Amino acid sequence: MWSEGTLQEAVLRTMRMAAIGYSIAVVLGTAIGLAVARIRVLRAAFGSLITGLQTMPSVAWVPWSILLFQLSDAAILFVTVIGTTPAIANGLISGSDQISPILLRAGRVLGARGLSAYRHVVLPASLPGFVGGLKQGWAFAWRSLMAGEIITVVAGKPNVGGLLNINRTLSNAEGVMAMMLVILVLGILVDSLLFGTLERAVARRWGLSGPVR
Repeated sequence: MWSEGTLQEAVLRTMRMAAIGYSIAVVLGTAIGLAVARIRVLRAAFGSLITGLQTMPSVAWVPWSILLFQLSDAAILFVTVIGTTPAIANGLISGSDQISPILLRAGRVLGARGLSAYRHVVLPASLPGFVGGLKQGWAFAWRSLMAGEIITVVAGKPNVGGLLNINRTLSNAEGVMAMMLVILVLGILVDSLLFGTLERAVARRWGLSGPVR
């Protein structure tokens, strides 16, 4: 079993890693998504690769991350970022594909070209699809983080996945179920409080109907 202090420390460490990994993935995914969405050469070269990387099971990246970074937080972070970035990039690409050509032409007429077009036309118009990609990216980030934590045990640094693995090693069924519940609740809370709020805000801003209630 674990003490209350250990569980609290594990949750805080896990959420910190989730925030760092997801933030890095958002920056990378946004940059890659914008480039691939609007540049045909890059779309032809890397479009299918991004989708292929998204289908890769997160756990498949763990052995490579351990070879690169040993048993460390960096190895867990690597798995989280590489498991999340393609989903965010694909969300932005999908949102960009749904932009009306008339809107793009209107932007060019008004002088929105180059980086200005990305900032004032492409990214705002892609936002509904992009938000969907961000939400899906969180799901991938959470799964990737758990895979990394369960397999990559870092001594002296408790985390949620590590506690789950410890209870599995001790054949403690109650502890395993308790940690699974913690993982489920944390994932739902972030999805509901952060992305649920973001989706409603975007739906209101763009005049969309939003989820049916």
